[in-house]
Amino acid sequence: MEPVQALSERIITNVERVIVGKRREVQLVLVALLCRGHVLIEDVPGVGKTVLAKAIARSIGSSFKRIQFTPDLLPSDVTGVSIFNQRTGQFEFRPGPVVAQIVLADEINRATPKTQSALLEAMEESQITVDGLTHRLPDPFIVLATENPIEYEGTFPLPEAQLDRFLIRISLGYPGHRGEVEILNRQHYTHPLNLLEQVVGIDELLAGQEMVKRVFVDDSLKEYIVTIVEATREHDDVYLGAGPRGSLALYNTARAWAAMAGRDYVIPDDIKDLAEPTLAHRLIVSPSARMKNVDGRMVVREILMSLPVPGARPTSPSPERTIGWRSGRSARGTGTNS
Repeated sequence: MEPVQALSERIITNVERVIVGKRREVQLVLVALLCRGHVLIEDVPGVGKTVLAKAIARSIGSSFKRIQFTPDLLPSDVTGVSIFNQRTGQFEFRPGPVVAQIVLADEINRATPKTQSALLEAMEESQITVDGLTHRLPDPFIVLATENPIEYEGTFPLPEAQLDRFLIRISLGYPGHRGEVEILNRQHYTHPLNLLEQVVGIDELLAGQEMVKRVFVDDSLKEYIVTIVEATREHDDVYLGAGPRGSLALYNTARAWAAMAGRDYVIPDDIKDLAEPTLAHRLIVSPSARMKNVDGRMVVREILMSLPVPGARPTSPSPERTIGWRSGRSARGTGTNS
């Protein structure tokens, strides 16, 4: 998986010229890109959500569109409209901003549910339907949606069905004192985003997406993934747990995480590292738990602490796959912090 590791490192290094001190968050966005998934960035204004989306798009040379969601935005403002051409006597489709490889849905919770639903078909099937005609979206297609978790006035919370369409949810957070000073230094003359260059081609990215599908996952780890997801459904603080889409999300993101580390096999630490960003936003916490300030992230962490980590069960004579792991850490020392 060295090509995926090298590709990922080029993109991450390039984006870090703009985004300071947020390597893990950049890695998670790249995981979604390799899995053809979508990302929900939930954070306060001014921490670099829009800049992150633009930096990713410039790094891979993809088309980029930004949609500013407002209460008066219509579904046709997202998908596009059919306009009658008097010269030809026919209707012509004028594509909306969703027809791009990377789409930034800025402040998605400010639009009405009807407009939010215009993204559902695009996010799930990479296509849109306008006036009965279906139009395929470009490949790759990824939605980076932002949401302000603090200011709720004039907003429409995302329904659970739409939250479930996001592969990963991340939060950038403040950069820290030294990081913020570095931001000031970098923007002394110009914004570093203006100097960002493409470092990876679309063909390379598509090849990387195919390589991720070849990452090996032991049967014991598949059982581990399903056990984690089932535990979210049985937890006392959870009203509604993650569905099978959550299991698939954790399975796919763990494979991408392993490939980015240069491995062609998944270890338990990959699953533990990706469980929170892929599952927490899919949980509906019970009202009594919310009163105690319990959220989905806390529930996932508690589940990971309570479940035993599976041991290795080799199924291949390959030296890489016959080396086992113990207590969630690779015997070769390739695991990340649990």
